[in-house]
Amino acid sequence: MPREIAFHGLYMPTITLMFLIAAGVAWALDRFLAGYDLYRFFWHPALLRLSLFVCLFGALALTVYR
Repeated sequence: MPREIAFHGLYMPTITLMFLIAAGVAWALDRFLAGYDLYRFFWHPALLRLSLFVCLFGALALTVYR
């Protein structure tokens, strides 16, 4: 995957695309966990949301910047 992507003539780093993908996947996981009321098993749901996003974003970023 290239390090930059062209969006309407503007070069953006690929990490921007990875951020948006990670945000979408994290949102979908959040809806899944909330839908089945699985947040009651975790001490701090907001911390879980943040850590899920960071793990997803880090994993996606490593595929590009390795």
